[in-house]
Amino acid sequence: MKIPKRLRPLVDAGLVDDVIRRLMSGKEADVYVVQCGEEIRCAKVYKEAAKRSFKQAVKYQEGRKVRNSRRARAMEKGSKFGRKQQEEIWQSAEVDALFLLANAGVRVPKPYECIDGVLLMELVVDEDGDVAPRLNDIAMQAEQAREDHALMMTYVMRMLCAGLVHGDLSEFNVLMAEDGPVIIDLPQAVNAAANNNAKAMLERDVSNITEYYAQFAPELLNSRYAEEMWALFEESKLTPETELTGFFEENTNSADVDAMLAEIQAVIAEEEEKQQRMQDDDELA
Repeated sequence: MKIPKRLRPLVDAGLVDDVIRRLMSGKEADVYVVQCGEEIRCAKVYKEAAKRSFKQAVKYQEGRKVRNSRRARAMEKGSKFGRKQQEEIWQSAEVDALFLLANAGVRVPKPYECIDGVLLMELVVDEDGDVAPRLNDIAMQAEQAREDHALMMTYVMRMLCAGLVHGDLSEFNVLMAEDGPVIIDLPQAVNAAANNNAKAMLERDVSNITEYYAQFAPELLNSRYAEEMWALFEESKLTPETELTGFFEENTNSADVDAMLAEIQAVIAEEEEKQQRMQDDDELA
């Protein structure tokens, strides 16, 4: 096929030898199957912000640090330079997440290069060597659903241990490869510690995945992995080796309001007594 304009720099740089076909067009990017030497890879071409339909991007960007103060000011003002910087950060977020998560034991496509808004990465394939289907196109037996759901919960947990929440995880952002589920589409991944929406996003991610697998193993709807993970995460007890149970008990012990008020009043009285003593000492002096 004719080489798209956005892929021409990768061809000129010798990173891509040929563009085989367009694989898909999504809300944030177009993806192409490309020839790179003896390997077949994919090239994700990010759409410009004006053409991208990803909603509520600001909510996902909360907590992302910008080290360069000039860039930060420009982004706040919304200048042309600032918008360009914002786009670069949005795109680099996925590259950074892919490298981070691959090292954390999460199955994601292997990234290679990101040049001028084009991410070159592994083409995920199935056992026949064909492009791997999305999870939403797969039907399975109950036992496989339970096994794959447990694996996905482990991946979500490892992401959280690495400090990230996917933020848009569902059966449409998981590919079924020969070696099992592969998580894709990560430019909106949020900082678990710095984003106030992280907990809600984690709960939604887990709910989306659980509801899909529950079509084949309904008992999964009774699990509470998100609450279990987040509680351990807040207590700094969550590790990549944590064995999740899917069970979670909320603390139902109601606060002893009277005792709390009595304690507060005692502190106030002590402070007033201290101030009175100081005043008396000043008068004697």
